Amino acid sequence: MQSDKTAASMEVEEAIPTDTKPVTKPNFKPLTAHEISDGQVQFRKIYIPRHRYTPIKKAWMDIYTPIYDQMKIDIRMNVKTRNVEMMTRRDTPDISNLQKCADFVHAFVLGFDVIDAIALLRMDELYVDSFEIKDVKTLKGEHLSRAIGRLSGKGGKTRFAIENSTKTRIVIADSKIHILGSFANIKIARDSLCSLILGSPAGKVYSKLRAVTARLAERF
Repeated sequence: MQSDKTAASMEVEEAIPTDTKPVTKPNFKPLTAHEISDGQVQFRKIYIPRHRYTPIKKAWMDIYTPIYDQMKIDIRMNVKTRNVEMMTRRDTPDISNLQKCADFVHAFVLGFDVIDAIALLRMDELYVDSFEIKDVKTLKGEHLSRAIGRLSGKGGKTRFAIENSTKTRIVIADSKIHILGSFANIKIARDSLCSLILGSPAGKVYSKLRAVTARLAERF
């Protein structure tokens, strides 16, 4: 019986045609950003406050050139509404470029230099984090002024030390603080700034920074 079964199975195997053609997968071209959005134009606008109007006027070509030439995004300054308006165009390579450009202009409006803010266009893992001194501790009058003084240090020494050790950029605009950097580095810089606001001496903050940056260097 077993020999009959094996003979039958061999006959079935022989009956299967061997000249079957391999199935070719269809090769589709990747969709462009214009096709992904169904031909709809994506739009962003950023309001320019009065105190940043003159700086953006002076640095306009430095802002305009990378956005228009490299990111392929149309940009204009609406003088009547005081908004920077941006929109995608047919040759925009990636739809996320529009949000990157909006973040770049917003970072400049917050007070970052063009050289620092332009990193938002080139790197994906950079963010801007903002908080106020009153979020950490309620301070008024001279106490608030002293806290701002502690954050900056003499001639900006403390701020530069935090920036260099954490690879971030910090803007102190009155009681508002803006930090540009990667997620982990922003956290270290924010912790250092919060310690200074709460009254820690600069020396203690420096020693903590040294320990944390040494740990980060070992990790990477």
